[in-house]
Amino acid sequence: MIQESEASEPEATRRDADVTESSRANRGWWDRNADEYQVEHGTFLGDDRFVWGPEGLDEVEAELLGPPEELKGRDVLEIGAGAAQCSRWLTAQGARPIALDISHRQLQHALRIGGSFPLVCADAGALPFADGSFDLVCSAYGALPFVADPRLVLREVRRVLRPGGRLVFSVTHPIRWAFPDEPGPEGLSVSGSYFDRTPYVEQDDEGRAVYVEHHRTLGDRVRDVVGSGFRLVDLVEPEWPAWNTSEWGGWSPLRGNLIPGTAIFVCERD
Repeated sequence: MIQESEASEPEATRRDADVTESSRANRGWWDRNADEYQVEHGTFLGDDRFVWGPEGLDEVEAELLGPPEELKGRDVLEIGAGAAQCSRWLTAQGARPIALDISHRQLQHALRIGGSFPLVCADAGALPFADGSFDLVCSAYGALPFVADPRLVLREVRRVLRPGGRLVFSVTHPIRWAFPDEPGPEGLSVSGSYFDRTPYVEQDDEGRAVYVEHHRTLGDRVRDVVGSGFRLVDLVEPEWPAWNTSEWGGWSPLRGNLIPGTAIFVCERD
């Protein structure tokens, strides 16, 4: 689970959180923590790289959106873009990306770095685009781990994709939810049920959620994709590479060599 510390420590718990509460909490969390996030992870992510997760799998080698030479002229929507590093890489390949994020502060970092593509502040569950606007939609740890109803997002994505369009998104690997979010040996022992789908919530003294992350099992994710009108083409579980010696929250070389940390779903709209 990706989260950073806040000035006043919220209470961590597991409880229900609906679509509205999750959206409000995570918009506020990313606005408050965008600066720290970019300082801590900006070097790893780069300004114009397309990295799918903490393992460092790069789209240059993965080609999950297709061969780079075939991206030229494609209309692409990046969901949960943050500072829009992926959109900047897509622009360099000749694509026409739009970077969308729920956090205004994250998009201010995109402005700071620069780029010639549009930035849109909106909720992924209500995409402000016409039907059939895009050839490709991508999301590297954006939106889907944080929404209470992933099918709402997936159906919106299907609506804005053209027939034959592709969606590729990465999320925390579901198996990680059974383990403590720790990079060391303490993170290698099962501490909870993989099947417990109760959201992880950080809340303030008044019980208001300030951060929410939702768990779906691997089967849930597959059913969400298929039930939203997509065909699952591939499911990629990146292995931890020898060159990556960094830790990112609970992700680390120790854990990465033993259990998967990221799941990437490659989907197509018929």
